[in-house]
Amino acid sequence: MRAQELLEPLALDALLVTRPENVRYLSGFPHPEDAQVLVTEEGAFLLTDPRYPEAERESRIPAKVLRREEREELYRNLRGRVGFEAEHLPYAALERLRELSPAEWVPTKGVVERLRLRKTPEEVERIRKAQALAEEALAHVLPLLRPGVEEREIALEIEFFLKRRGAEPAFPPIVASGARGALPHARASEKRLLGGELVTLDLGARVEGYHSDMTRTFALGRPKEELRRAYKAVEEALEAALAALAPGKPAKEVDALARKVLEGYGLDRHFVHSLGHGVGLAVHEGPGLSPYSEEVLEPGMVVTVEPGVYLPGLGGVRLEELVLLTEKGPELLSRFPRDREV
Repeated sequence: MRAQELLEPLALDALLVTRPENVRYLSGFPHPEDAQVLVTEEGAFLLTDPRYPEAERESRIPAKVLRREEREELYRNLRGRVGFEAEHLPYAALERLRELSPAEWVPTKGVVERLRLRKTPEEVERIRKAQALAEEALAHVLPLLRPGVEEREIALEIEFFLKRRGAEPAFPPIVASGARGALPHARASEKRLLGGELVTLDLGARVEGYHSDMTRTFALGRPKEELRRAYKAVEEALEAALAALAPGKPAKEVDALARKVLEGYGLDRHFVHSLGHGVGLAVHEGPGLSPYSEEVLEPGMVVTVEPGVYLPGLGGVRLEELVLLTEKGPELLSRFPRDREV
């Protein structure tokens, strides 16, 4: 990445990057929440504080370890048009920058995020590692999926397993059983699993800053016919969407195809979220697979495909695969079986 590639299209003299995922992407620094990257015509520099005296060794780009007054002096010396990340920098912080610096502060959106859409082989390898660990965690907790076990016991065991393996959960694991399965983002609760229910587990791991994401829905015994039909519809929608993934395909067309399958079952109105999203340094990033997306799929993108059906008072089904787009088409990074019964 050359500094000019970020600055020239927006006619900027410099760009201040504050979003942690973008800081890590540009620098490789493992503590991006406590750092910034300043991109100038001379190159990019990592800015952090004395808590990280080894920043130079940990960063791919030159690092400056600055006390507060030193950093403010750096801002005072900025001139011209300086971009900032409008979707991340708090208003109070922007006002402080304007007090310190005579520069013109220009809001920007998605500058570094566009670079992150296509993953390098090294990034893909880290996502693979994160996905493999998540699948190990899911296999580890399968014996807990039995009547009488609390949802939160399962979620905690997933977190403990990942931490014992040197990773972190990508997000608090979702464990939603019975009627709670109709809540797409249900957090694990004290509810106990019951026979004849569906239970949805949505989990991921974070390895070296990179995330994975996967969902499976299991049946504890034989669920009601309406739920079995919903599972069949969701799996059919998933397979149709996976088959349609290809470089050059508009993302919203893939979303529309999955909805068309669910419409054939009369269940499309119970699919209440987008079909998928990008995964990388953030567990939710571009591209989006939704009716509103204007993005076109490209090789190197890593996305989820996760159709779902949510039936209030009864339960829900979601199946989610993690996919790498290649020149030849989709490659499944998630390999865990989609068995319906445990």
